[in-house]
Amino acid sequence: MERDIAAKVGLRFAPFQFAIERGKIKEFALAIGDENPIYYSVEAAREAGFRDVPIQPTFPTVIEMWAGADFDELIQVLELDPMKVLHGEQGYEYVQDIVAGDVITGQTEVTHAAVKRGMSLITLKTTFSNQTGEVVLHATSLIIERP
Repeated sequence: MERDIAAKVGLRFAPFQFAIERGKIKEFALAIGDENPIYYSVEAAREAGFRDVPIQPTFPTVIEMWAGADFDELIQVLELDPMKVLHGEQGYEYVQDIVAGDVITGQTEVTHAAVKRGMSLITLKTTFSNQTGEVVLHATSLIIERP
């Protein structure tokens, strides 16, 4: 019996929190080879117009990996075969800067699910809010399950 993948649309995972720390921003900058001083120095960040050291554009992926739903939970809840799962794409829409000292809450929801050419395609959207409840970022990712 084929599962109804479209029935997953609207499904929400438990909210998660992550404190943005200068050390983690620096660690990520080193890992990706980004030498921009705004990721290492509060002074450089403030001179560039930030409240504190900002996160890199792709840092939210790390936030989700460290604090969001883990792979096993995603696989179980979405009823996917882990041996057939691929990461299709990732996108970010920033609403405000995210900097060291912010405490970010993420809420992930399934926004689209369909089967095309035998592949399950599931889009997840995570909305990130800061410590004052303001939305600061929307991140989307596409999960593909091969036939």
